[in-house]
Amino acid sequence: MDVASPSSRLATRLAFFVAGFVMACWAPLVPFAKARVGADEAQLGILLLCLGVGSLIAMPVTGVVSARTGPKPMILLGGFALAAILPVLALGGSPLSLGLALLVFGASLGTIDVAMNIQSIEVEKAAGRPMLSGFHAMFSLGGVAGAGGVTLLLTLGLPPFPASAIAAALAALAIAIAMPRLPLIVAGAPPAFVLPRGIVLLIAVLAGITFLVEGAMLDWGALLMQQRRVLAAEQAGMGYMMFSVAMTAGRLAGDRITALLGPFRVLTLGAALAIAGFIIIQTAGSPLANLLGFGLIGIGAANIVPVLFSAAGRQSVMPASLAIAAVTTVGYAGVLAGPATVGFVSHPTSLPIAFWLLVLLPLSARAVAR
Repeated sequence: MDVASPSSRLATRLAFFVAGFVMACWAPLVPFAKARVGADEAQLGILLLCLGVGSLIAMPVTGVVSARTGPKPMILLGGFALAAILPVLALGGSPLSLGLALLVFGASLGTIDVAMNIQSIEVEKAAGRPMLSGFHAMFSLGGVAGAGGVTLLLTLGLPPFPASAIAAALAALAIAIAMPRLPLIVAGAPPAFVLPRGIVLLIAVLAGITFLVEGAMLDWGALLMQQRRVLAAEQAGMGYMMFSVAMTAGRLAGDRITALLGPFRVLTLGAALAIAGFIIIQTAGSPLANLLGFGLIGIGAANIVPVLFSAAGRQSVMPASLAIAAVTTVGYAGVLAGPATVGFVSHPTSLPIAFWLLVLLPLSARAVAR
């Protein structure tokens, strides 16, 4: 099958959609999972660490395997595993069972994340035109559908398990549709995973900062809205939904925006918008203003990751598949450290104070980009 064929592009978009969809389905479930296992903020931070650990274990392995066999088998493995583990997250009745489920969830997410980005770069190269922002827009669109859909089901009174089971069935169906349309890309036998260096290391640092912010939005955004008494638990997922809506809109226009402004301006202006959004969600008292703040964070971060992955795929310091795996792995160190750190900081202080510290991250991203 032609790598740049319409069927291949559709399958790649479906992979991105499923990854964003299932990941975002977790956001509205966080307050319920926290209450179910009786965890405080510090304990929840430790549990969320399991998600990051699972991702970090799976990502370098996925990079090496995808480089040898092509990304298709790993996309399918990660996608179907995500669909299988999502309902389990709504069942864990103890910290141990929830932690194990989050470990598998993180590994599945890390697997499909690396493999689909390798796939998307091959499709972009074959097409001969920018496509990365469009693919990542599907991830964000999946986030909108996942957070919005599960929030709607919970608001209608459906318990967390059946709500997550419905979402899991839809995700599995999408992967099944993509399966025969994914081309088998085999790149040969590269060397084993190596640490990023040179420009790849810089890209990885910027990715880590961005992923940390996104991870905080996913795992703590709903709880922040609930604790600040802006939204009730059943509607608190609307903040992450707005974040995803804004990110989707920004990415749909991302290729044109990057061509017009250039990668550096995309990074710096995006960081400035994210800072403004963080200030709003910490100071505004109305639900509408807070949703606007989540939207500014989403649109600010929208095209940073596509720009970084595109740069990683074009560089010549490392093989593209290993560079993507390295950038994603180091980037997800932000997902590993970020939500857990928010929990540790908020336990002796408060969750709003921990979120004030997150404002420093976009500022540091601008400094590193310079």
